[in-house]
Parts: sequence; structure tokens; C-alpha cells
Amino acid sequence: MAERFLVSVDLKNLQASADNGFDLKSISYLNRVHVTVTPETHQDASSFLRKYFDHFVTYCDCTALEKLDDIVSLLNCGTIKVFVAYWQLKAIVEGRLLIGQDLSRLIVSFDHSVCEGDPEARAKNILSRVKDFVPDTPIGIQVHEVHDWKLLDTMHQMSKTEDYPSRYVTLAYNTRDHYVKAVKDGHVAIIPASELTTDPKKYPHLLPAHLLITTGIQSDRPDGLFPTVVTDEHGICLGLVYSSEKSIETALHSGCGVYQSRRHGLWIKGQESGNTQELVSITLDCDADSLQFIVRQRGEGNYVWLPYAFFCGLQVLGFCHLKTSTCFGPYSGVSRLERTLQDRKESAPAGSYTARLFNEPKLLEAKIMEEASELCEATSKKDIAAEAGDLLYFALTKCVAAGVSIEDIEHNLDLKSAKVTRRKGDAKPQWADKVGLQNITNESTATTNGAPKEETVKEAASMPKEKEDPAGFLDGRIQMRSYNTTKTDDKTIQDALQRPSQRSTDQIMGIVHPIIKEIREGGDAAVLKYTHKFEKATSLKSPVIHAPFPKNLMQLPKETIEAIDISYENIRRFHAAQREEKPLQVETMPGVVCSRFSRPIERVGLYVPGGTAVLPSTALMLGVPAMVAGCKKIVIATPPRSDGTITPEIVYVAHKVGAESIVLAGGAQAVAAMAYGTESISKVDKILGPGNQFVTAGKMIVSNDTTAGVSIDMPAGPSEVLVIADKTANPAFVASDLLSQAEHGTDSQVVLIAVDLTEEQLRAVEDELHAQANALPRKDIVRGAIEHSVTLMVKDVEEAMVYSNAYAPEHLILQIENAASVVSLVQNAGSVFVGPWTPESVGDYSAGVNHSLPTYGYAKQYSGVNLSSFTKHITSSNLTKEGLKNVSGAVMQLAKVEELEAHRRAVSIRLEYMDGEKK
Repeated sequence: MAERFLVSVDLKNLQASADNGFDLKSISYLNRVHVTVTPETHQDASSFLRKYFDHFVTYCDCTALEKLDDIVSLLNCGTIKVFVAYWQLKAIVEGRLLIGQDLSRLIVSFDHSVCEGDPEARAKNILSRVKDFVPDTPIGIQVHEVHDWKLLDTMHQMSKTEDYPSRYVTLAYNTRDHYVKAVKDGHVAIIPASELTTDPKKYPHLLPAHLLITTGIQSDRPDGLFPTVVTDEHGICLGLVYSSEKSIETALHSGCGVYQSRRHGLWIKGQESGNTQELVSITLDCDADSLQFIVRQRGEGNYVWLPYAFFCGLQVLGFCHLKTSTCFGPYSGVSRLERTLQDRKESAPAGSYTARLFNEPKLLEAKIMEEASELCEATSKKDIAAEAGDLLYFALTKCVAAGVSIEDIEHNLDLKSAKVTRRKGDAKPQWADKVGLQNITNESTATTNGAPKEETVKEAASMPKEKEDPAGFLDGRIQMRSYNTTKTDDKTIQDALQRPSQRSTDQIMGIVHPIIKEIREGGDAAVLKYTHKFEKATSLKSPVIHAPFPKNLMQLPKETIEAIDISYENIRRFHAAQREEKPLQVETMPGVVCSRFSRPIERVGLYVPGGTAVLPSTALMLGVPAMVAGCKKIVIATPPRSDGTITPEIVYVAHKVGAESIVLAGGAQAVAAMAYGTESISKVDKILGPGNQFVTAGKMIVSNDTTAGVSIDMPAGPSEVLVIADKTANPAFVASDLLSQAEHGTDSQVVLIAVDLTEEQLRAVEDELHAQANALPRKDIVRGAIEHSVTLMVKDVEEAMVYSNAYAPEHLILQIENAASVVSLVQNAGSVFVGPWTPESVGDYSAGVNHSLPTYGYAKQYSGVNLSSFTKHITSSNLTKEGLKNVSGAVMQLAKVEELEAHRRAVSIRLEYMDGEKK
């Protein structure tokens, strides 16, 4: 495909409709665009690439970027080539950020000063400088603001006799003649969109866009027409036609398929039949002597191609006058299969095998797994082809059922092929184990084109999304997806409210089981091994520090001490109020007295996460209730920093609550150490506290091991919040509450239920969320959470509470009128925050309520941590002789029914004794 020109667009002024009639849609017909990227517009460029990847072949001028990683991230986002300064080229090559053919995506930029001096000497010098660093891979060169054509003319002549790089030029004088000359001489002219038009009659002072194409193409036909191959957007050839300068001009102006008939003149496809074509783009072939028109077909003669066309009721035509899809017959292969499946989805009889495949996900899942297994077992060429075909059939069935088109798949594949950063491709444990592959460990390796970077699976908080990841963006903004419940079916709403998926249980358990086994058998040495490995705290010689804790470990600013002390006292006061005044005592019938009293759990282990945030608040929320309950031994476990120390805030809290020790470990290894005990770590009776999937899996494993004799508080998942807001809510308050949970981790989820808000009012909340998110230091983490977060638009508070109770959020915030009166409608929630002056943050830190709460919908069954979490209830019965007589009949009859004779006799013997006393 020949490069002849690039249309330069301004990232800060992407007008939907330009003053010169040359908007983004018109630019897309020319296919190739150029954007200038600065540190300030890097995010805009990334957003542009994600949004318009299928519309443009994009070139990014990165000469103003200081960070080489920013250049790599743009390549990963899909930019076809990047313009770099000479120093950037040198650094990229020497740092091996790109190697091999990926280097061909670089264009080295020189300013106009290279035009000075002898043209031939300068041209050879430029080539030599490039070859010094990239001798074997062809890369382009750019010359800025050309005003003297001697150097370019020399380069043009040299390119005829030797392999001279492609030349990209910006011109000092933006005139029609200069642009035409640059294109005609084989240079790639970079032309501002503001200088072009598709309507030269209306804008005669601008360069007609069609001249960029017709100037760069050569015809060897006597009539001067250009052979033109027409394809659909997937490159499938529909037919061969001819184009002229006039037909190209008309096509660009109308956005339709317009060609030149050799007998009838201008041919506007479908003008009479209605079988029209929507123009996608026009490109030149490698020799610039023929054209490719890429179109979308509209009309009869074909199954529906685009999902949106199908759902909008649009027809899609066949290209040929015989009403077939192409002039060479119907579609074949994967394209034909897609059309067949789309038809079968709509026409399959109810209850048929085909209908079941589309309507029973488990059946389809089983078939995909079956065919994948058979493909793996196939060995001959014939069998492999057959099994691969079967697998493709069922895989494409799943795609069609979900509304996923081949276009969507190809988009994903194209993005993958554009990436220059590679990641080690190990199989997941459950699949590796099936084939006896031993390649899964707690560590993974990332590579950038062969240059390895160690990346450990750290058992702490979730990691931020990479810069080039599109997560959290909607229309170029950090924004949640929104659904109007009156216009959306229940299944879609339920799917939208699904918590973000976690790693499979089998995979997590496969990692955690060996860790727990090793801790149980290896004791302190095993704990230290994992702390050295995961936390990089290789200087540690002991896995625990015991009270009294040295003062130098808890040196804090006065204001931090004061904040902890205030929070400590409020939490203590609230939990102390939860103490039972006296034992419960009830006389169930005369002479039968039942009572219940509480006792503290003697030994408790408190897990305080580390990772991307320091969490002394969690130490307070767990340690203070344990102290108030009267637990005799409090053990805190938390991951140390790489230098082996604990954050002083956590040590200070441990001191205040009277902790016996602090275990210097995180993840499943910390859980196992407290569950079983080691030479220096005390065994506990109950483990409490939040954590990631490894911590949760560890807690579940030890609690199910009867030899461990340990219980846990609750199942835990990523943090979440649900905010209900009406017209009285302050948009800034609503956005801040959503973001306060989104910043916890990329696996967090936040939900906004907007009660009867207008579009303008909802937009105000979205504007605040975007602005506040961009100001946060953990913005990338926020984006990851926003990706699977959602806004529901409902008609009233009652409907909002139905959705809230079904979701059962960890945190529920009521920013509505008369919020206190709505609390009575709350059935399922971890903790409720009432009114505009009660941000969730106060519950996290200092109000007094506990922030260790059930997540992932477990608020339907579990309470958050409270005083009773650290106590156990013991019941007692005290019967008099009269009481035993009164209840004996019922007891003995039930024992007889259950055939437990010893139970019955334990009562009857006493009754006989009473009778003997009477005698």
C-alpha cells in the first residue's frame, strides 16, 4: 500500500463538523492521519487511537515526548508509525525497546537545517546517521518545514537508483502547488486538515482532497482511467471497476461508492437499484497504479454483515448485478459461516439443536470444550483441519449469540499485532496440570521484544491498568456505563451489576495449597522464604516482632498520632456500647431455665493488607474491637516493606490495642502461620481481616482443616460502594464517594443509582467524576475499577432500593432527600452512610463504625466485623426436679423416634430415681 500523504489533525480540536466541510468522517476516507503528541496530549492521543483504530491508520509525532515508555505505549495502542527525534532513536535502539521489524515503525525526524549545504552530501549524511543505528531495517525520515526543494529533489533522484528511505515532509509554504509537487515526487506530504476540502466549489481557496489521490496515481490506460478493486471492510474482493478524477471527487464528497463506467460515464452504485455502498476509505496499491475502494454494502442479495445493521433492520446488498455477494460468487469460508449462523440464530425452530446452541450457554460451552480437546488430540493434517473447523464453528456460534462479529474479532487481532510489548505466555495452572506442563509459579516474566523484566505476582492489592489499556474510558472520558432501567431488560441490568470476575478458584487454590503446606511443615523458615520472595525483604532474620514494640518503630508526626487517637477512641466507644449488659436468661417452662452468656475468643489473628496503600485504619478496625472484647492474645499480620520494616502507623496501633506480636508476612503464608503457629508465631483460634484472593483462599482452606482448629470472619472480595442520589445530591459529593472506593483497586466496583435525574443532572455527575479522577494520583487504578462500574437510572427511591437490596453492597450511601427515612427500606448492606455530610471515608477511618464488611453480595448473609466477631456465646440449662418432669415426656418421645435409647434412658433413670425417693 503506497504512502503518498498524511492528513494532520489537532488532538485538541477534533471537530465533528469542520468549517471547511472536511470533518473526521471525510478524513477517514483518506485513511491516513498524523497527530502531534506532547506530554500534555499523550492521554488524548491514546484515547484517539482506541476510539478510531478502525477508522484511521494513525502516525504519531512523538518528538516532544520525554519518556520513551510513552512512545512504546502509543505503539501498543495501535499507531502504525511514530516520528522520533534522533536522540530518541538512539535511546530506543540502545535500550532494545524495539528490535527487528518493529524498528520499521520508526520515522526519524530532522528539522529544516538539514537542507543547508550540498544537497547530495546532506542526503547521504542523513542516510548514514540512520544506518549507524538501524543498518538492516528500513525506517523513514522526516524533514520539517521544507522551504528549499534541492534536498528533497536529490533524495527523490537517489530513491530511483538505490534503497533510500521513505521521505515525510511538512512544508514551510502551504500552497496547492507545493503539496501537489511533494506528492507527485513520491514524498509523503503531511497536510493540515484545515487546508483540505471535499467541496472545492464552495471552498475554492483550499486543496481538493481528491487531488492527493489522483496526483499520486499513474494510469497506463489510453482512457486515463484507474483500475479499482472494490472490497468489503474485511478485504474480501467484491469486484473490479474503474475510477476517474471526477468519480473519486464525487465519492469523497458523497461518502458513497462512485465509479467510472467505460460505457455510461459516472456510475453512482445503487442510484437506481437502491443497492448502495457506504465508502470506508480509498487507498493506493504499492506501485500507485491502481486503487482500492473499501466499502460497506447496503441493500439486497446478502445476509446481514454488521451487527448494528442487523439490529437496526438495515439490509446489506450483493455487489454483483446478479445479486450475489461478489462478482466472483457468494462469500466463502469464515465470512459465509458467519452469515449462515446469523440466519440460523433467527430461523432455527424452537427446541432444535441449533436453537439450543444459541439459547443454552452450558451446552455451547461443553461443545467448545469438547472440540478444543479433540483438536489437541488430533495428529494428522486431515484430522487437525477437521477438528479446527469444528472448533471454529462453535466458537463463532458463541460470538454470533453474543452479538460479536468477525469485524470485532479482527479488530482485537489487529490490536494484538500492533503491540510491541510481549508477555510470557504460560498456560493457566488447571490446563498446564492436565497435560503435565510445569510452567506456572508465583512469578511471571514480561518482555519488551526479548528484553526480560521480572514481574512478581505480589500477594497484596491489585495492580494498576497500563497506560495503553482502554479500561475506564467511554467516549474519551473516564466514565461509567449507564442504563435506563425503564428501557433495558432485566438480564442486561443483572449482567451489568455482576462483580468483576476473579481468577478461577482452581487456579488460586493451586497456588495457595502448596504455600500453606510448606508453612505448616517448614515453620519460621518457610514464612521467611515467602516474605523474602514476595516482599523482597531479604534482610529479615525473624518473621515476627514481639511486644513491647520499640519506640523507634512508631515515630510519627503529631497530627498522625492525633488522628489515630481520635479514631481509636470513637471506634472503642461504639464497640464498647455493643457489650451485653448481662447474660440472657429465660424460663421456657416451669423449672426449665435457659441462659446464654458471652466469652471473648482467647487468641485472634488480624490480617492487615499491604500493597498499594498503607492501611492503619484496618489495624484499628480489627484491633480495637478485639481489645474491647477482652481477647487475651492479639496477633497482627501485615506485609513488611522491602527494607524489612513495618509502617510506623500500624506498629503504633498494635501498641495501643495491646497486640502480642506482629507477623512480618502477607498473603496465604501469613494466614497459615497464624492458623497453625510456628516456632515463634503464636497459633490463633480465629482469623479476621480483608485481603486479596490469595488471602481469602488461605482463610477458606485453613478454616476447613479440622486439624487447624481455626475459624474466619467472612468471605471477602474487592471493595465496592453503591450510591443512591436524587436531584438534591451535590454532583461533586456523589463523584467523590464513587472514586473513594474505585481507588482501592482495579477489581473494585462502584455503582450509582440515579433517581429521576435529567440528562443534564447526570452529566454534571459524570463531569465531576472525570475531572476528579484525572486529579488523583491513583488514576490508573481508578480507571480499572470504572471499567466494570455502572450507573442505573431509575424512576423513584423505591425502585432504587429494590436494586440496592438485590446487589447487597459493602457500602451503601444515601444522598437523597429525607435520607434517614429510607434506612428502614435497607435489607442488605454492609454499612449505610446517611445524607450528604456522611462520606464513606468517615466509616473507613474515624466515625466509629467498622469498615471490615462483607463484599461480593455476602451482605445478604453476613454482618460486618463487630464486637460479637471477637466473642463466642455459650448457653446453659438449669432444670429443677419439677422442670425435668415437665419436659421429660417430650424428650423421651423424641429420643424414641430417633432410636437413641441412651438419650431416653438418661431422662427415665432420673424419673425412676425421683419415684424411689417418694417411696
